[in-house]
Order: sequence, then C-alpha cells, then structure tokens
Amino acid sequence: MSLPDRALQNEVEQALLGLSEQDRLSMLANMDTASSYPAVFSASPFVVGSIFRQPGLLGELIHSRDLFSACELSDLKQRLISRFALVSDETSLLRALRQFRRREIVRIAWRDLAGWADTDETLRELTWLADVAVQGALDWWMAQLSQRHGQPRDALGQPVGLVVLGMGKLGGHELNFSSDIDLIFAFDDEGETDGAKPLDNSEFFTRLGQRLIRAIDARTEDGFVFRVDMRLRPWGDEGPLALTFEQMELYYTLHGREWERYALIKARPMAGDLLAGERLMQQLRPFVYRRYLDYGAFGQLREMKTMIEREMAKKGMRDNVKLGLGGIREVEFIGQVFQLLRGGREPALQQRGILNILRVLVNDEVLSADEFQALTQGYEVLRRVENRLQAARDQQTQFLPETPHEQMRLALSMGFTDWTRFIQFLNQNRAGVHRVFRRVFRVLNNQADDTRNRLDEVATGLLQGAAAEHVLREEGFQSENIAPVLSALQAFLQERFIRALSDTARARLLKLLPRVLKAVANEAETRVMDVLPRMFALLSKIGGRSVYLALLLENPQALELLVRLLAASPWIAQQLTLHPILLDELLDARTLFAPPSAEHLRLEMRAMLVNVPDGDTERQMDELRRFKQINMLRVAAADIMDVLPVMQVSDYLTWMAETLLEEVHRESMRELVQRHGTPTCVIDSQAFTPGLAVIGYGKLGGLELGYGSDLDIVFLHDSVGEQQETDGEKTLDNAQFFARVTQKMISRITTQTPAGVLYEIDTRLRPDGASGLLVSSLSAFADYQRHHAWIWEHQALTRARWVAGEPRLKAAFEAVRHAVLCQPREPQGLRASVVEMRHKMRAELDQKDPSKFHIKTGSGGLTDIEFIVQYHLLAHAHTHPDIVRWSDNIRQLADLAEAGILAPEESASLAEIYCRLRDRGHRLVLENRKTIVDAQEFEQERALVREVWQRRMEPNPASMP
Repeated sequence: MSLPDRALQNEVEQALLGLSEQDRLSMLANMDTASSYPAVFSASPFVVGSIFRQPGLLGELIHSRDLFSACELSDLKQRLISRFALVSDETSLLRALRQFRRREIVRIAWRDLAGWADTDETLRELTWLADVAVQGALDWWMAQLSQRHGQPRDALGQPVGLVVLGMGKLGGHELNFSSDIDLIFAFDDEGETDGAKPLDNSEFFTRLGQRLIRAIDARTEDGFVFRVDMRLRPWGDEGPLALTFEQMELYYTLHGREWERYALIKARPMAGDLLAGERLMQQLRPFVYRRYLDYGAFGQLREMKTMIEREMAKKGMRDNVKLGLGGIREVEFIGQVFQLLRGGREPALQQRGILNILRVLVNDEVLSADEFQALTQGYEVLRRVENRLQAARDQQTQFLPETPHEQMRLALSMGFTDWTRFIQFLNQNRAGVHRVFRRVFRVLNNQADDTRNRLDEVATGLLQGAAAEHVLREEGFQSENIAPVLSALQAFLQERFIRALSDTARARLLKLLPRVLKAVANEAETRVMDVLPRMFALLSKIGGRSVYLALLLENPQALELLVRLLAASPWIAQQLTLHPILLDELLDARTLFAPPSAEHLRLEMRAMLVNVPDGDTERQMDELRRFKQINMLRVAAADIMDVLPVMQVSDYLTWMAETLLEEVHRESMRELVQRHGTPTCVIDSQAFTPGLAVIGYGKLGGLELGYGSDLDIVFLHDSVGEQQETDGEKTLDNAQFFARVTQKMISRITTQTPAGVLYEIDTRLRPDGASGLLVSSLSAFADYQRHHAWIWEHQALTRARWVAGEPRLKAAFEAVRHAVLCQPREPQGLRASVVEMRHKMRAELDQKDPSKFHIKTGSGGLTDIEFIVQYHLLAHAHTHPDIVRWSDNIRQLADLAEAGILAPEESASLAEIYCRLRDRGHRLVLENRKTIVDAQEFEQERALVREVWQRRMEPNPASMP
C-alpha cells in the first residue's frame, strides 16, 4: 500500500525494516495486518516504538488472535492476573503493570487506527485498561500492607476497604489514549487495623493510596501506566489523600462549589470496595442533583465557560478540539448543564455517559432531532480526532498540529488524503456543535433570568396567588408547604420593623429574601415550616444591622449553612438570634466544624482578651461570654453534622468550661491581690504562698458537660500554719481573702449581662452543703470526707477532679480523693445506702407517665448506670486502687472490667448504652426539648440496664421498679 505523502511513506518503510524478524513475518503473513500496517505505522510513531521496544509483542498479539476482536473486561482482568503470577516485589509489580499496559495499548491503538474498532469500543477498552491496572495495583499493595499492619476495621470490628473514585473521562468510560486519570480515595469509617503493628484507618489508607499512585504513575525504564491526578479531591493538594465517607459528605455539603458538582456528575467507583463506593455516591447525590430547577448552577457554569473562552482567545488556542469553539467541552456543557439543572427531578439525567444524556434531552424535546445529530456526530468526530492526536506519540494534547508533516499524519489517520479537506470536514462539525451550543445557552439564559425575576417578585410580595404558588413549586417546595410558606412570607413582609429600616437595609433585605427561599427549598426538605419562622425571626433581629444582611448576600455558602443549622436546631437558631455577632463564624465553615483543642482554646482566649485593659470587668465579662457562644456554636454545629461523637462533644464543652474558669480565677485573683496583697502563711518557719483550687463535680468533673449543663463546683485552698493573711496594705485573713475571690468568681460567671450568663453555678456539694463555708481548706475538706461525709457524698467524689486554679493543688486534691475512695467499706451496708438513695431520687424525679422515659433519671437510664459504677468503685477500691484513677464513667467502666469486677461484655454494653443515651440527650437539648422520650425508644437498652441493676444492686426482684 502506497501513501500519498512521501515522508510518511518513508517512515512506514523504515518501521518495517526495524521490526524484529518474528514480528515482521507474523504481520506480513496475516492478510489483515499486512493490509492495515501502513495506516497504523504512519499514524502512530508511538505504536511503532512500542513494538520495537518489546520484540515479539506484535507477533504474540497476532498469534493469540487478541488483535482481531474486541475484548471484555474479564479478558483484561485475566491477562493481568497471569502477569502477576511472577510478581514478588515492588520492582516486578511496576514492570508487570507497564508491560501489561504496553501490550494492551498497542492492541487498542492498532484496532482503532486500522478502522477495526469504533470510537465507543476504543474509549471503553481504554477505560477498562485503567480500571484493571488500578485494581490490580490496589489488590497487591493491600495484601502487602495488611500483612504488615492487619485489616482495617471500623469501631464495630467490620472490615473497611478503600474506594477509588474515577473522575472525568475515566468516570464516564470515555478515556483517551493519553489521558491523565483523575482519582479520589475514600473509605467508609475511622477505626484501626487489627495487626501486630496497628495503624489508624486514615494512616493505613493514606499509605495505601501513596503506593497505589506510585505503582501507576511512576516513570521507570518501562514507562508509566497512567499519569495520576489527585487534585479533584476535597481541598485539592492541601487536603488529606484519603477521607472517610462522612468527611467527604461534610466537605461537599459545606464547601462544595459548582465546578465540584460538575466534576461529580461523572464520578464512578472504579476500584476497591465497589459496593461501598456506590453507597458513597448515594450519599453525595443530593449535593450533585438538587431537588429544584437549579438555574444558579447554570449561571456559574456559564461563568466557567466564558472564562475558558477568554483564556483560549488570549492564548491563541482556537485550534483546541476540546476547549475551542464547537469543541468537546461544548457538547459536554450542553449535557451536563441540564444534568445539574434538572437532574434532581429527572432520574434519567443521572447518568455518566454524555451520549446517553443527549438521548434523554432529545426525548424530552430539549434538543431537536437535527441538533441531536449535529452534537452526536460532532462529538464522535472530535473524540476520534483527539484519540488520533494522542495515539501519535502517547502525549496528552488536544491541539491540531501546525507543521505540514504532522497535519498530513492526522489527515491520513482520519481517512483524508490532504489537510484542506480534513480541516473543512472538522470545521463543519465544530460549527454544527457551536450553533446548538449558542441556541441552548441563549434559551437557558432567558429562562434563568425569568425564573430569577419571578422568584424576586414572590419574595417581595409582588407576585401572589396561583402564579406565586407555581413559582414556588418550580423552586422545589412541596405542595403541602406552599400555602404556609406564602402566608409566613406575607406576615413577615408586613412586620413593622421593615418599614423602619434604612433604604440600604431594606434593599438588602428584599434582595436576600429570594435567596433565602431558594436555600430553604433546597436544604429544609420536609422541615420548611420549622426553619422559615426561625429564619424570619433572625432576619427581624439583624435587619437593623444591614452589615449582617450584606454578609449573607455576599456569601451564599454562609446562607446555605445558616439554613441548614436553623433547620437542624432551634437551640442554634435561638443562640444566633440572641447573639447575631455569631454569624461571622459562618464565613469559615472549616473552622466552624473543627472545634479547637484544649490548648488552642487557651490561646484563643488570651487573644480575645489581649486588648481588654486590666480592671475593665464589664468588657472582660462580655468577651468571656462571646468566647463561650462562639465555641458552643462550633461544637453544636459539628455535633449536628455528625463530625464529632458524643464523647468528643463533651470533651470540647468541658475544655471550654475549664478555660473560662481558669480565666475567671486568674482575673479574680489579680484583682484581690492588687487590693489586699498576696495571701501568705508560715509553715515550719518557712513562708508559703497558698492558692485556690476549683474542683469540678458531676458532669464537669466527669468530662460529660452538655449544652445546658450547670457547673457543680467546690472551692478549696491550702492555707495552713501560722500568720495566715495577705501581705498588702489592706490585710485580709486568708480564709476571708479566698472567700472573696470565690464570691467574685461566682459573680463574674453568673451575672446576667446583655451577652447572657456564662454558667449557672451549684456549690452545694461542698462540706456541709448550703450551710457550709463557701470555700474550705484542703485539710478541712479531707477531715470532713473521712469522718463526716455521707455515702452519697463519696459517690459524688468518684466524679470529682481539679479543673482550674493553683496547679499545685491538683496532686494534693487527688491524694485526698484517692485516700477517701480507697477506704474499706462493708459491701452490704454500702449497697443498701446506694440503693436507698436511688429510690429516693426515683420517687422525687422519675417520670410519672409510664409511656415516657426520662433519659437521665428514669429507670434504666443514665443515673442507674452511674450508681452501678459508683457502688462498685467504692466497694472495691481498697483492694483495686487503680479503679478510681479516672473521674468519667466510661473509663471507670473499663477499669472495673480490667480489674475483673465487671464482666467485659457487661462493662462494654453499659458504656455503649451510656454514650447512646447521652448522645440522644445532647440532640434533644439542641432541639430545645426536655430529655424525655417515648418509653419504647430505648426499651432494649433500659431492659439491659435494669437486668444489671437487679443482679448487681437488688437481687430481690420485687424491689426493682
């Protein structure tokens, strides 16, 4: 066969001479390869080079007959498995993968360039090649790392696997010859591997991902398999390499941008745990496909397209078959904009392949039959050109060649004998695509403007009745909510405060209202009439401060986040309405949903107070309250979005209280020392500076604070010996000094200011209760606990710990606590006292309605678990002193099991139930509800707690309520 271009003919002849004898004889002996090799060799120096590099490759493809037929996915898997039989280390793994890729890419390219395969087959098999290679590398490295570290498991002990999402062309089964592969790594849940050298799941899957990337992407003497691009993952290059499903969902919900929705349309689980991957895609579906007609998405895609066109024009890139006018991207935009716009309402649009989407659009009469023909034919031509460009030298390019030699190579590979006819044919197809693109986008522009104007008219009361109902229905409001929404909107628009607003504030409010309606329709789902009144109440409060209206107008993600939080929690709605300054926190969702550590809380506190002058008590009190409100919002937001488990929620709330107590103690001490001097005393002729300690009891001591918790506190000082007085001009007895410090602390914490109170304080657990001294010496406290305290006071002491004040007193208090709790006790008398106290509490506090259950005080609830723990601590601490080292129930239960006092399964069950009940209690507080639920809600859990109580505390069944 003679080619019309002499230079290309010379290339083919040189290639024929360069073949190994085996390959040349095999090729010429077969009629099909003998007739097709000039077209293949002239089109692809890459194919020629690959055959030269691996003599015998072409002959093997011919003799195996693999070259002459399309393959199935199972065929590719089996071929790689055969190669892996010789893999023994990473070097041989990389070699096997690259040789596998070379063989298959030569086979696919030959069939494509010879005209034996259509474009669909070529793209499909290139995609399968990537799928199989990634899965093979993943399986090999998973086995290696599991052998070293064990199988990753979640908190329930279930195995966890890596999910590899293929994005873009890989996800859509449309991969080119030299495409990068865009990947995202995810895994189901946090946990730990079960091997001798355990790793947490995040670290394990990060290491696995790194090795997988190296296996596919690294260049060796055998080349590479595919270039791997991980930049589409959450946070891009700055983000973790592998995220949990929960972290993925949270990221896209809070931070996801329109281009990320666009990218996720084609996302496909392509390797790893495919079933888990499909679950992840279901979780992400609401982010990608909105329930309403999403013209906002169209607006942002339009901006993306305009930006690309400007970039192309600026850089002279009009001859780019992907991004230029009438290019591949325009076909994809037409399909994908309708997927984003209508996909939430039309499941048929929730597909990955662009040609399938175009078929749906022509069936829906969005496209005419002629437009469908222009797009599908243009797309097939453009993709074939793109493949020919990349197959030539295995380079990722979409630019038409500039030199006559390369132009002739491309023209011949496309079936034309000269460049002029080819470019005329290509431009006709590109013009057809661009005509459809311009027509569709013109229509969408008009519809978007019309929809936006009509929603503006509804939100401002200009459009009412059936017309307004129709607009809201189009925006995604459920039929049953439309009338209540319009009624609530009309009532809001008639509120007196709107008439009193400045022109600027009123204009901002009216501009914001349609965006509020759209956000409510998208986020609130069936809770529209919960969230809308909360939003209107907030707008009424902030309307006069139009800077907050501007904040929400300029930050649409902050508005969406606000609606989500208002829908989830009336408690948060109340906090934001009372303290609108907290709206600033919505601007950075990354900070909002990542509450700081204990150390960062202290640093943040100091930063907030750095500009508050000493002695400015009023301003300091306001800053402390703002600090609490900001951090309470952070914890509640993270809790609502399931970022934090209940234990961490309580940790953060407890750390926050400790930080505030420490600051109040520091400032109160500073003020009293400034007035009266430093407290001093003399012990054994040595001067000593005593200090004050704040001892936390109850939920504060047990690291179990909730959102509305009081602080149970006891104040102790360590002043003893002689000359116990301050050293200032206005001398005070040390006991009086510490009493005043304590009073000042309580005042700073409990005083109602415009910013509210910090906490309610309960000091009745001090020696002698309400009739006792507000602050006691540590020695007096120790004497009281040893000789005068009731059993219930020792129960309370099991949950006590130093939380603020003089650090020296921490060890001193712990020594007293340990000595008291480890006293020998007569078990039967102790049990009787504990049970008697519990019965008294039930009589006073338990829910009288048998159809209801009080989570804390009800039978089988939190208090029963706490009393079971406290009894066993007091009964056994003298023989097992380590069981009282902690003050929280969960670790105390673990220690009781470790000591053999409780059975391990018994301890684990009680701990799990305890956490479950606490979590439910937290959620009820966030919903502004009492911690009372229907009796059947925790029926099984309560039955188990009752069974343990009966067996351990009251062996007589008749006495168990």
